[in-house]
Amino acid sequence: MAIGVFDSGVGGLSVHHALVRRLPTADFVYLADQANTPYGGRAGEDIVDLTRAGCERLFESGCDLIVLACNTAAAVALRRLQQTWLPGYRHARRPRPLNILGIIVPTIEAATGLPWTHEPQQPVDKVEHVDVLGIFSTPATAGSRVYEIEIDKRSGDVAVFSEPCATLARQIEAGVGADELRAVVEGHVVALTRRIGRSPDRAILGCTHYEIIADLFRAALPAGTPLIHQPDATADAIALYLQRHPEYDPGSGGGRRFLTTGTPGVQNGLVEQFWGEPLTFDAA
Repeated sequence: MAIGVFDSGVGGLSVHHALVRRLPTADFVYLADQANTPYGGRAGEDIVDLTRAGCERLFESGCDLIVLACNTAAAVALRRLQQTWLPGYRHARRPRPLNILGIIVPTIEAATGLPWTHEPQQPVDKVEHVDVLGIFSTPATAGSRVYEIEIDKRSGDVAVFSEPCATLARQIEAGVGADELRAVVEGHVVALTRRIGRSPDRAILGCTHYEIIADLFRAALPAGTPLIHQPDATADAIALYLQRHPEYDPGSGGGRRFLTTGTPGVQNGLVEQFWGEPLTFDAA
């Protein structure tokens, strides 16, 4: 068996890279829905349908466990699929265990320092210090308000501000130059800072594409601003999940398959630079 990793494009490779480091002997199948990328500006039903199709393809490829390495898919589609589609799909393929997990829960756990199962706190009358957390994400993730809602439930001393970045994932996917990307990132950091009234105390790169250019965000934010890294948080969470659920077999051969619904072949230079070697996708 294998672990499936799904994203609308190459951004999920940032999560995949962390998973490979954390679980080096596991077998992985990565699927990029490049024929339909980016998801960030799509309608909710489109995102649900496309994510479901991607999960079906990964289950058919021998994956028992799928990680949605896409904030937009996790924010908009994951709960719907878990509640309304996956139970029937599991039943039709019994006794094989199947599950879909996302990257938002581990990110929120990392941001709050609290487990997801932590009981939401009661409102407090007075907060001595507010920690300002900035979220850079796609418009669909920002519109879902998942980070604001879930963090507010768990921590009354964290104020969350989201900055929707309408074009950034598309530009990263296309492999545009560093100078152009730098200008876009700096513009979004300035916009978020103006809306908050000051710089954020911490930041989350709430789109896995953005991890590929994390150095540009570090340069645009004030020196020393901590970044909460979704890939590392997700990899740690998946490793713990597999320990708790031995019924899921991640494989042991260290296999790596890369699939795309788009044009197969070698990926752009930005991806190669991030991954550390040329990366070729096969047709899904």
